[in-house]
Amino acid sequence: MRTTPLPLHPDRTLAELATTQAGASRVFHRHGLDFCCGGQVTLADACAKAKLDPTMILDELRVETDRPGLFVDWDEKTVEGILDHILVHYHEPHREELPRLVAMARKVESVHREKSACPHGLAAHLERMAEELELHMQKEEQVLFPMLRSGRGRMAAIPIQVMEQEHRDHGGNLERLRELTQGYTAPAEACGTWVALYLGLHELERDLMEHIHIENNVLFPRALRA
Repeated sequence: MRTTPLPLHPDRTLAELATTQAGASRVFHRHGLDFCCGGQVTLADACAKAKLDPTMILDELRVETDRPGLFVDWDEKTVEGILDHILVHYHEPHREELPRLVAMARKVESVHREKSACPHGLAAHLERMAEELELHMQKEEQVLFPMLRSGRGRMAAIPIQVMEQEHRDHGGNLERLRELTQGYTAPAEACGTWVALYLGLHELERDLMEHIHIENNVLFPRALRA
């Protein structure tokens, strides 16, 4: 159990900060810092690559830490508790949200297909994302998670490696999503559905990055040490 929080410092990794500091994932997402698949990079190095001031990011982290809200102390959760959190807060919502977003993307592409800003190919990309994510979650629910619940974490190294590679693939899908939507920026002529679609996609990106972060940087290391 951690008795005192570790100090904020630019030499700490994004994954460590996102795991231990309330609101850190919101700050990183706001500035486009990859805290899930790229979470082992230090804040200083990530800011240098993104041409951001690490002092500014640390100031924002301090504001978020002082803000009341829901923060999960992963040190207090068992492996089973982490698995339950992932299923309830990510697997179920992904399955509910993606079909809605696909339908909205189809509508936008159909109604606005003549406009230059129309995100052509967005619905097809979302459909592929949904299919790949569903297969990924099924592998976790049917193979990996039962192994971890039974205390066989040290035997799960190969399945975990497969999941981590698929996480990197999901990261590539999110990069393509940003390209298709111009960074989720709806044009001036966008209708309500178009605006709502981009807002929903932005939320999907944040949730999927948090999902991957919790598995890569909290669940998998804990399971392999079990």
